[in-house]
Amino acid sequence: MSDSPAARLQQLFDGHRLTPTQRRIAHCMVRRAADVPFLSSVELAELAGVSQPSVTRFAVALGFDGYPALRKHLREVAPTEPSRGEDEYNEYQQAVQAEIENLKHLSELLADPRPVEEAGRILAASRPLPVLGLRAASSQARGFAYFAAKVHPDVRLLDESGSMLTDRIDGARRAGASALLCFALPRHPREVVDALAYAQEQGLTVVTVADSAFAPVAAHSDLLIPAAVGTGLAFDTACAPMLLGRVLLEAMCDDLPDAQARLEEFDAKAAARGLFVE
Repeated sequence: MSDSPAARLQQLFDGHRLTPTQRRIAHCMVRRAADVPFLSSVELAELAGVSQPSVTRFAVALGFDGYPALRKHLREVAPTEPSRGEDEYNEYQQAVQAEIENLKHLSELLADPRPVEEAGRILAASRPLPVLGLRAASSQARGFAYFAAKVHPDVRLLDESGSMLTDRIDGARRAGASALLCFALPRHPREVVDALAYAQEQGLTVVTVADSAFAPVAAHSDLLIPAAVGTGLAFDTACAPMLLGRVLLEAMCDDLPDAQARLEEFDAKAAARGLFVE
């Protein structure tokens, strides 16, 4: 694991049972890891969208006497300079800068490649491979499934909610599936949480790409890899989750011995059909 401010914050939160409000604060702190040691409890509360007493209770839940003690600890273990002020960027630039920070955090996370490599092995071994993503996450699931189908013999996209979702999980399990990949992004649909719980009950190993290690789907994920979303615009941006999906594809290809042959076969057929404009 990287020794970045974000990674140290993640380590600080590990092992603590946090409430949904506290997970929200933790997620905000990880996203603003460079700035947190310089924020007051009121400023952190405003950024996280919670009350100031909630920030105090959060610090106590981590074992500190209060928020000042937590901030003092962060300044001691993660000395850094505050990042460039947001007021130096317009709102569109701020959104881009936030996504750049999210990608930096993802890069730091991938300094330890073992979770992604493990996920690649799990996904490659599942025949078929169901890929779940509802609402905001449906585009991430569809993009992964589109490319995965070029190298994996049986990929099943689950991007529609409703009573059929459980049936399709059952169908994949009966066909031999051993794992399910889920993309879970805010706002988290209750159906996704329920679907993952059901998938685990049926014996599937759940691999999840979520916006935070504290997301509601964490309790029903066997392996969760976080990739933050940007929240500076009216609608969230998801560059990091998309890139993490491509990284998982690469790891999966590494464990599919015929992946390269399948790609070459597709290229040959595409050329014969004139599929793409050169």
